[in-house]
Amino acid sequence: MSALEINFSGSRVLIADDNDQNRELLDAYLAEEDYQILMARDGEETLQVVRNHQPDLILLDIMMPRMSGYEVCEQLKADSEFSDIPVLMVTALNEMGDIEKAVIAGCDDFLTKPVNQLELKTRVRSLLKVRHLASERDRLLAYLAEMEQRVLSTP
Repeated sequence: MSALEINFSGSRVLIADDNDQNRELLDAYLAEEDYQILMARDGEETLQVVRNHQPDLILLDIMMPRMSGYEVCEQLKADSEFSDIPVLMVTALNEMGDIEKAVIAGCDDFLTKPVNQLELKTRVRSLLKVRHLASERDRLLAYLAEMEQRVLSTP
């Protein structure tokens, strides 16, 4: 594997949708990718799963009970601990106003139901790549800062 290749095996993907069939379909579409799939049925459960498992990516339905996908996304993006987790809105809503609200809420990308399997897998892979590259960048910056501190503190 070259330095630019990223292994997504084991990446945690949270599927948040109140409809059992939608969750099962998205899970089946991603089954061969070797991701660790997490599930949530509503907005509040989504936030709890995020806090407990820190997923690498969230597939988020907009129309959910107890808290909408918009509200979930806004809360996550406002929290520095979770703001870098990519959010892919997956929704049956396809009016321009719905898409605009999703973007304003902070989503990173969106798909309209019914979801095309190839499009889903491609977008998930792209968002995971961005997530993993950002994590690697942060690790390298922390390492460089530590090395700089050592050099500056050496007599």
